[in-house]
Amino acid sequence: MSNFLKAEESPFDYIKIKPDDESHIDIKNRKTCLKACENKPCTYYCPTRVFAWDEESNQIKVSYTRCIECLACPYGCPHNNIEWHFPKGGYGVNYSDQEDLS
Repeated sequence: MSNFLKAEESPFDYIKIKPDDESHIDIKNRKTCLKACENKPCTYYCPTRVFAWDEESNQIKVSYTRCIECLACPYGCPHNNIEWHFPKGGYGVNYSDQEDLS
């Protein structure tokens, strides 16, 4: 569990995210998640919970607009099944002082 959750804070308290219309995160092969990945670690190691297992559709849902660009997902996937690249210019995370976020 992340330090943000332990401190009852959210990483969203410290950043602004301007989401693009296209995702910068993609699952390479959805069958790998379904058949080969037993524990679905992406659903718990992402600090902002970008990934969630959807029981109804039997697949990983990607909420890319929550991404804080920490780069944990491509390295944490045991099957190298997450493709990640920086959002195109002008989109993504803007880190700033908490006072500037209003």
